[in-house]
Parts: sequence; structure tokens; C-alpha cells
Amino acid sequence: MIQVTPGMRIYLSVEPIDFRNGIDGLVSLCRKKLEKDPFCGSMFIFRNKRFKAIKILLYDGQGFWLFMKRLSNGRFKWWPSSNGEGVIHLTVPQLQLLIWNGNPESADIGKNWREIKKE
Repeated sequence: MIQVTPGMRIYLSVEPIDFRNGIDGLVSLCRKKLEKDPFCGSMFIFRNKRFKAIKILLYDGQGFWLFMKRLSNGRFKWWPSSNGEGVIHLTVPQLQLLIWNGNPESADIGKNWREIKKE
């Protein structure tokens, strides 16, 4: 079972990708395009060009997990525009909203009592 913890780093790739990419292709994108280490235990989120599907890549210490969600109707309502870096950081509540096709920017998410320290 995959567990998403509050301290987990979640990176969202702003630009769409070719969804023919499997695990190896996404690992390469993490390294080259996002300039992140795919073996660090972080979660990486990608979307296709038509906003109908997302892929999530996660390394658990033994191997990679690749999750995919394709909407049966409509498109994902929210995706950030390019910020010059190609990647943004999401929190766990923002990830949950994205997966359920919500808008993390307009949701009224409660503030953390104390921020989780990053290494």
C-alpha cells in the first residue's frame, strides 16, 4: 500500500509529456527536464497534452510505482502555467484535490499548525 505522508515532497511537472513514456522515460524526464533525483522518494506528477490524464511516479526503495488516472469525462480543471522552472511543489492536500479534479489554488485549505521541516 502506498502512503502519502505530510512530509513527502510532491513535484508537479508544468509542461505536458508524451504519455507513451513508461517508468524509464519518466525517470529520464525527472533527471533531465525537472533536474530532480527520481530515487529520492519524492512523488512526480505529469499530465498529457489534452488534460485528460495524469501519471504519478514514485520510488519506494525497492522499485518504482507508476500510477495513472484518466478521466472518463471532461478534462482536469486546474494545472499551473509555466513558472520558468518547469516544476512546482504541491502539498498533500493539494495533491488530493488535483486527483479529484479540484482546484488547489481556489480551495479553502486550513493552514498547518507547524510547518514540516525540509532537509
